[in-house]
Amino acid sequence: MLWAGRNLPSYLGPTPTELVFLFILFVVNSVTLSALAILLVRNIWCLGGNVTTIEGWEIERHETLVRRARALGGYLDGPDGMRVKIRKQEFPYDIGIFQNMRQGMGSILLLWLWPFTTTPSNESGLEFETNGFEDSSLSWPPPDPDRMPRLGNQPSFEQPFVYGADMSTHQNNVDAFRRRQREDLKRYDAGATTSIRRRPFRERYEKTDDRDEPLTSKSGQFDDSGSGEEGWRDSEGDRLDDFGVDEDAEFYDEDDVPLAELLRRRNKTTQHNDGS
Repeated sequence: MLWAGRNLPSYLGPTPTELVFLFILFVVNSVTLSALAILLVRNIWCLGGNVTTIEGWEIERHETLVRRARALGGYLDGPDGMRVKIRKQEFPYDIGIFQNMRQGMGSILLLWLWPFTTTPSNESGLEFETNGFEDSSLSWPPPDPDRMPRLGNQPSFEQPFVYGADMSTHQNNVDAFRRRQREDLKRYDAGATTSIRRRPFRERYEKTDDRDEPLTSKSGQFDDSGSGEEGWRDSEGDRLDDFGVDEDAEFYDEDDVPLAELLRRRNKTTQHNDGS
């Protein structure tokens, strides 16, 4: 309608109300078109590289570890003093742009633009073609020292019994449990904790020549909210916490919580439920 009346005098043009709604429609359409264009480019890039968003994070994380290991002689510090060798690994499922797109959209190019085309089926869902750049025995994602579990608290499996035959009674087990409970309460009241955090990567890198400097510290001595390997971010500056992932639950230094702390949390929850 506006185009048809473009040559008419201004007093015969659109009303102010029509101009306001036209501007609102222009803004909404522009934002929607921009978002769809970004989504289209992102999907084409992921389809061409045969990577998902999470796999892209894994690739960026591995590149970060490789850069750090290169500065530290090829090794990074793992839990319990473990030295982990880091070597660069190629993403195994990138088999070429056309092959990647054919695997995701089929081998008929004309059907790629048809929205009602069926998705190519994968019979097993467990086996996918690889590019063969790396040995098939290597795992993906590669080993990550920050995600390895601690081994220091693993029980010994050499003997099937913890106590001898004269000690393996019900009352002795109860007494031992209460004794450990009292010791945990004493440590908790004294302000001690068994949770150990590693120093941030920057400080560990600066202390590489000082072998007497401990690589771990008691919880609370360092602010790990945005530094160190625990504060890793992707290329866009986003952390896993920004996507609703509990970062602390995946670190090896949080799985040794004192019994007294667990009891305190349970009592606090019980009191809260009773009060409500």
